[in-house]
Amino acid sequence: MTGRINRAIALLAQGQAIYYTGHHTGHVLTAEQGRADAGTWADYINVGMEHGAFDMTGLAAYMRGLVEGGPTRSGHRTPAVIVEAPVNGTDGANVRHNAWQFRQILGRGVHGVLLCQAESADAVRAFVEACRYPHQTRGVDPDLPSPLERAQGVVPGRPAAGLLGHGTRGRGSEASAAPIWGVSEEAYFRLCDPWPLNPEGELLLGVKIESPEGVARCEEILAVPGLGFAEMGPGDLGLSLLGLTTVPRAPYPPALAEARARIFAACRANRVAFLEACTPDTIAERIDEGVRVIAGGLEETARVGRAHQRRAMPV
Repeated sequence: MTGRINRAIALLAQGQAIYYTGHHTGHVLTAEQGRADAGTWADYINVGMEHGAFDMTGLAAYMRGLVEGGPTRSGHRTPAVIVEAPVNGTDGANVRHNAWQFRQILGRGVHGVLLCQAESADAVRAFVEACRYPHQTRGVDPDLPSPLERAQGVVPGRPAAGLLGHGTRGRGSEASAAPIWGVSEEAYFRLCDPWPLNPEGELLLGVKIESPEGVARCEEILAVPGLGFAEMGPGDLGLSLLGLTTVPRAPYPPALAEARARIFAACRANRVAFLEACTPDTIAERIDEGVRVIAGGLEETARVGRAHQRRAMPV
């Protein structure tokens, strides 16, 4: 077993690009499929529940199958698994109302969550808070009332810009999640916290900016502590901005190119890894530009990119 549970985080911490496979809809969630996927060439597996079924029974079986089929050749218990959640990050109230989704997903023992249609810093702050236990205080506004003060009736206000409120994830699912990670429940409480906000954290949280409102606020969105990666969603953004019913690929039309540049710059400013689709022909250039999370689902893209960075970790 390696020092890190989450292989994707281990690689990002080294400056290495990470490569994922998986579907936005229709991912087979069975123990048998998990056993088969344990040997994947990818660094993490994307499970799409934004448009695919919200199947917690299947996800639990799939995670158990990954454990049964492991460890990976890199020595990790399983490949990392990141789930696209169905809730849209349009505003804080909507995210808080649907925070039960994050608790259900995390309780199955996954290693990360992606919030789609992120449109405000308050929504993203609510997302991060919902994925954190309240005893974790890195990034929390120190001027907010403490839990003891809240119990005495002090009403908390909004955190200052660039800071978080206290986590809202409750205990109860550690008994199902910790065995998937191969740690004690006590260790799970310590380790299931967002990286890189918590250097010891094994949870990778991301956002998809895919609407005009998200682009307009991307700088404040990506300044929220707790995010590990972000992407421009060219499909939905192309549909809303330009009426494109096919997913545009680089080179993008001017409006999308401008949005990409703005989101990418905000990622760099906040040390958030940028996600983008690449091909074997474009991967070296994108890595040199700074792209660190690679979509596209081609093993050949990963082979070329890993060679370009002289990656040492086994697949």
